Amino acid sequence: METQMASKQEIAESDSPPSSPKKNIAYKDPDDGRQRLLLELEFVQCLSNPTYIHYLAQNRFFEDEAFIGYLKYLQYWQRPEYIKFIMYPHCLFFLELLQNANFRNAMAHPGNKELAHRQQFYFWKNYRNNRLKHILPRLLPEPTTAPQISAPVPPPPVPPTTLAAPSPVPSPAASAVSPMQYGISSASVLLKSEARNSGVDRRKRKKDG
Repeated sequence: METQMASKQEIAESDSPPSSPKKNIAYKDPDDGRQRLLLELEFVQCLSNPTYIHYLAQNRFFEDEAFIGYLKYLQYWQRPEYIKFIMYPHCLFFLELLQNANFRNAMAHPGNKELAHRQQFYFWKNYRNNRLKHILPRLLPEPTTAPQISAPVPPPPVPPTTLAAPSPVPSPAASAVSPMQYGISSASVLLKSEARNSGVDRRKRKKDG
């Protein structure tokens, strides 16, 4: 009797549907996600290197839809509570560009990789000067007063010129020096000439005598 009861119970258990599987339990990292955070941080910061992006494009990682979704998921690094861990801010700039399919396809060409690397170098080279332009206060230009245009000063009046009378042309006779100019009178001249003549006459008389 007991054996029949045991056989019936075994048959009933075999005919009963299998028990439902256990419900899926959410996965929990043993270190509270610290290792996952470090791995994703390392990968995101690798995107700051155009050569690494060129490597991903040449190996057709950008053709995988799952990888494209992973890049979209990594945008949470732009939030303030995560961005403080970023040491290379250019990675977020390239992460944003990688959301565009045209950029992903263009980075497969070496020329575009060199162009991106060159532009990145120029940004680092001039970053300090460009930053100082926005930080340092700018001096206001001094107000320049427009020069006052004064009325033109009229020239002084020219006095009327009087025509001077032409000076008389000296005649040849007048040009001779007269004894009156030296204070010698005509009488003294005559006396001297007479004295000379009388002296000559006396000499002649002595010779004759």
